[in-house]
Amino acid sequence: MNGHEEAPGTTDRAVEAQSQENLQENAVADTDAKLAELEDRWLRAVADLDNLRKRIARDTERLRAEERDRVTAEWLPVLDNLELALSHAAQGAGEDADAVVAGVRAVRDQAVAALSRLGYARHDESGGPFDPTRHEAVATTEREDVEPGTVVEVLRPGYGDGRRQLRPAVVVVAKKAE
Repeated sequence: MNGHEEAPGTTDRAVEAQSQENLQENAVADTDAKLAELEDRWLRAVADLDNLRKRIARDTERLRAEERDRVTAEWLPVLDNLELALSHAAQGAGEDADAVVAGVRAVRDQAVAALSRLGYARHDESGGPFDPTRHEAVATTEREDVEPGTVVEVLRPGYGDGRRQLRPAVVVVAKKAE
C-alpha cells in the first residue's frame, strides 16, 4: 500500500458527501430562485395595487366633478328665472303683483321639478299615516275627524325617499281627543 491508497469504502463516503453537498447547494439555489421570483411577484402586486389606488382616486374625482356639473346645470334655469322674477318685481311689482307671485310660484315649481329629476321627490301630503322614516313630528293636535297618528298638517315639505332622503317632512300629527 502506498500512501495514496484509500481504505475500502472511503471513496464511497467521499462521493456520497460530495453528492449531499451538491444536493444542498441545489436546494439552496432553488430556494433562492423561488424567493427571488416571489419577491418579484410581490413587488409587482404592490405596484399594481398602488396604480389601482391612483386610478380609482382619479376616477372618483372625475365622477364627483361630473356629478357637480350635472347638479349645477339642473339649478341654473331656476336661478335664471329667479333673477327674471326679481327684475320684474323691481320694475313695478305694485302694478302687477299677481304676475310676480305667479312667476315666483313657477320658479318654485321648477325647483321642485329639478329636485325630483335629481331623485329627491317632494313630500308634502297630509291625511296619510305618520311614518317616522319620512316625517318629523313637531306637534300633535287633538282631532276627532281623523284617526290618531294621521298627518294633519305639513309645516315644511320633505324631499326624497328611503335611503335617499335629503330631509324629512316636518308635520303635525293627530292624537286621540280626550
